[in-house]
Amino acid sequence: MPLVPPKSARPPREAHRIDEASLARWLVANVDACRGGGSVTALQFQGGQSNPTYWIGFSGPDGDQELVLRKKPPGDLLPSAHAVEREYRVMRALAGSDVPVPEAIALCEDAAVIGTPFFVMRHVPGRIFWDPQLPGTSGPDERRAIYDDLVRALAALHRVDYAAVGLGDYGKIGGFVPRQVQRWSRQYEASRTGDVPAMEALMAFLGKSAPKHDETTLVHGDYRIDNVIFAGSEPRALAIIDWELSTLGHPVSDLAYLCMGYHLALPGRGSLVGADFGALGIPDEPGIVEAYCKLTGRGAIEDWPYFMAFGIFRLAAIAQGVYKRSLQGNASSESAGAFGAAVFALADLGCNIAGVRPG
Repeated sequence: MPLVPPKSARPPREAHRIDEASLARWLVANVDACRGGGSVTALQFQGGQSNPTYWIGFSGPDGDQELVLRKKPPGDLLPSAHAVEREYRVMRALAGSDVPVPEAIALCEDAAVIGTPFFVMRHVPGRIFWDPQLPGTSGPDERRAIYDDLVRALAALHRVDYAAVGLGDYGKIGGFVPRQVQRWSRQYEASRTGDVPAMEALMAFLGKSAPKHDETTLVHGDYRIDNVIFAGSEPRALAIIDWELSTLGHPVSDLAYLCMGYHLALPGRGSLVGADFGALGIPDEPGIVEAYCKLTGRGAIEDWPYFMAFGIFRLAAIAQGVYKRSLQGNASSESAGAFGAAVFALADLGCNIAGVRPG
């Protein structure tokens, strides 16, 4: 029976085409299940604003394989960005833990194979929810259970003994928030395409008002519902994906990032702004925070508005990078141009939450 690609995979955009014959040779040499030889079909998944992601169908005499490939985008890249090597490392380290991750199979750091470094992992069939209101699900009970497991998976990540799984050097201990504000401020400046007064005001506020309470766990860095694959027939998280921004950091930054859907919508994604939570069965923002605190054994979270403004600031900086790449023609999504307007909207929202007046 021939391999059937996922509905969300399509022929790659011209700038993201890869040499399928070269990839096939590398897979034969480096992946046990492909040793007998075979051919490759590469289709690109929708989304993936940063690192292009592909469904790889490998057909050979020893059987067919469905893999997923993550690569760096083409063109000039910002320093330390698009770190597929880190994605591969963290997923390998978390294999067998309570954190659901895909099976990371092999890493290629030789850009000569398909143009940039990449890694391959096992394809995980399931559901990705692009709209946080979860249309198409069976009803309030399923939606509630999906969110319960979304929070459970995040709490499991934050409970990992990162040193014990070999990630003691995956980032610095302590001082995460101030370093992140500095880092994303630099990334924003490096991809700046114009003046955004609210972004300047938000950077200034975040730089001088860091929370006093500090802690360190393994963090995902981009934890939201569309970065989790759920089982097709039950509300269970099968795999957290897109680990590019993972590091050692403050766990509340992940929780705030997850809750940003209560405040905003992104191009191509839905929103929880104005949602009827009672009718949907989806917890509201305080409900998410309460469930997380219960699972992690903590009380009320201090400086919540700061963490929310920080998450929105970081998202604005990411959006600016996507927009800059769209102007250069090497963004991995066709909708990347819409992120230019998003930078202004996000910066304004961050200022409102932080109580900062631009200008």
